[in-house]
Amino acid sequence: MRTRLGLTVAVVILLTAGSAPGQFVARDPGPRWNDSSSAGDAIAGLTTNEMQLFEAGKEDFIEQEIVAEGLGPRFNLDSCAGCHLQPAVGGTSPKVNPQVQVARAFGAQNHVPSFIKLDGPVREARFRYKPDGSRDGGVHALYVISGRVDAPESDARSCYIRQEDFEGEVARNNVVFRIPTPTFGLGLVEQIPDSAINANARADYSAKTGLGIGGRAHRLLPTGNPNRNGNDGTIARFGWKAQNKSLLLFSGEAYNVEMGITNELFQTERDETASCQFAPTPNDITNTDAESPLEALNGIQKFAAFMRFLAPPTPSATGPGSQNSRDRGKALFVSTGCALCHTPTFKTGESSVTALSGQDVNLYSDLLLHRMGPGLADDVLQGAAEGDEFRTAPLWGVGQRIFFLHDGRTRDLAQAILAHQSPGNAKFKPSEANRVVDHYRGLGEGQKQDLLNFLRSL
Repeated sequence: MRTRLGLTVAVVILLTAGSAPGQFVARDPGPRWNDSSSAGDAIAGLTTNEMQLFEAGKEDFIEQEIVAEGLGPRFNLDSCAGCHLQPAVGGTSPKVNPQVQVARAFGAQNHVPSFIKLDGPVREARFRYKPDGSRDGGVHALYVISGRVDAPESDARSCYIRQEDFEGEVARNNVVFRIPTPTFGLGLVEQIPDSAINANARADYSAKTGLGIGGRAHRLLPTGNPNRNGNDGTIARFGWKAQNKSLLLFSGEAYNVEMGITNELFQTERDETASCQFAPTPNDITNTDAESPLEALNGIQKFAAFMRFLAPPTPSATGPGSQNSRDRGKALFVSTGCALCHTPTFKTGESSVTALSGQDVNLYSDLLLHRMGPGLADDVLQGAAEGDEFRTAPLWGVGQRIFFLHDGRTRDLAQAILAHQSPGNAKFKPSEANRVVDHYRGLGEGQKQDLLNFLRSL
């Protein structure tokens, strides 16, 4: 559990050293490109067997899938690591978008949608509404396997399904986007007790309410949908809307939705066109004939283990800016109210993995859903999360990210902060972050630079 902030409604803006107003404008220092050692390693303290499982999971995470192994019929990319590569395997969207190259790989004739750019973020597309006006919200895969010739046994030239009309949906303003969330340290996040999340939500009540901050845990109440943990009422915490409860569920859903790989959690194809089935049984299952327990595990179990054992990102001790600047920025992060939602630290409970027990989790998130106003609202419902609600994005590792916000709309961290501010309209309430962003706007340029330096050091 974190140390209480003890903030009052009258937030004190700390004075810091810095250049006088007008002499310069604070700027995002940008990603720490040369700091590759700060992410991607296994968490310390794993046993020999756990380390072997981590390595096996990483190997599967990197593997590029082909049609013979169940890729498609509709898919967004052909590997986990392709989406999660910045700054290391397990991270988030890389600098060069692999979704451009994969469109025509192995003879496919897919067109690259206008919202997929070589220098832009990896994206999945969701449609807000169906043609009849009812809600949609689901992922619509970018590409099809039609025409691919991955191997002699997977000649998809007999498959004639086509891509969806993305440009038409864009013209109707019916498409919203999501970019990959980084997976570093998620085993620690998985082990945070619900009681700690609830206690943190109640902490600093006066300061939060005085700033218009609410927030609620995403409890997936019984809905009849077994894929969304709809029966036990515990707190879900993974994904942009905290829609997934566990890393295993996160893995199984992503395998099916992003790559079209059926598995033991999602056993049916999303597109059952008969001429496009080249691996007609569930593609990824437990190997009951394996010679060792490790070989018996299915892919989503290995993916989950890899993410579970990934160490959290290591903050920079050398930059950007001076240590004094980063220290001032850290203090401003608290005094402006940012830390009321971006909770600096939790602690894990007891785990069957000793390396995950009783550990600090410096994730900078309360893991709650917050209303972010119409400026960020995507009008997509997921579980109990509404169209303007998003989970507080963890900020650990933000110093090495290229793209920001749920749809990757900006590379500029300062712009991402400002985008948290949005007045309400007839459909959505004002953003809960409005007053906090007011405090950020009221800082001097030197203070803003200190805060940006601190964030980029995480």
